[in-house]
Parts: sequence; structure tokens; C-alpha cells
Amino acid sequence: VQLQASGGGLVQAGGSLRLSCAASGVILDDYVIGWFRQAPGEEREWVSCIRGRDGSTFYSQSAKGRFTISRDKAKNTVDLQMNSLQPEDTAVYYCAADLSSEVPRTVLEYDYWGQGTQVTVSS
Repeated sequence: VQLQASGGGLVQAGGSLRLSCAASGVILDDYVIGWFRQAPGEEREWVSCIRGRDGSTFYSQSAKGRFTISRDKAKNTVDLQMNSLQPEDTAVYYCAADLSSEVPRTVLEYDYWGQGTQVTVSS
């Protein structure tokens, strides 16, 4: 199983970015794919996830209304569209895959991790 996150960058406050997680060795229908972020000196924080078997989506309170998670089964990717970005969204963003949980929101629940992609939001 390999996960590859991409799409990070530098954006001004109020701007948008679209992150993408390319999955190989994973059938999206079988997994929950989640996005986490980690700011310097902080713990890794769950942002959102999409459940493979039914496409249900879930968001943290900070992401709700601004971020949208989606999947493209043909491309085997899961994207995170982030709008209205603020400086507090600055972090390294990671995607991860979980086989067994219904709505995994903690680091320990996920089985596989990709490398991170840096998102920096300037004020």
C-alpha cells in the first residue's frame, strides 16, 4: 500500500488549495481515507475522512463548511478541496488509509500513511 499526497503550497488568507492523495495497492471501496494535519509543535490532527463502502464524508469542526473531501475511483485518488484558508490552517497535511474502522478520527486507527505536503497560509 502506498499513499502519495500532493498539492500543497503557499496561499494568501482567504485563498484555496486542492490536495490530492494518490493510492496504490488500495481499493478505495474497502478503506476509509483520511486527511490529517500537523502544525509545528502540535499533535497530528484529524481533518476529514471518506468511507469507502458508501462514500460518506466526515469533517472536523475546523474543516466543516470550508473543506470538501471527495474521491475519484477511476484515478484511485482522494482529494481535499480547501477554501477560505486561514493562517491557522498552516501545517503539513497527510493522507492515511484505514481498513477496519467506521469513522476513524485518531492517528492510531489508521494503518497506512503517505508523506506529508506542506500548506502555508500567509496573512
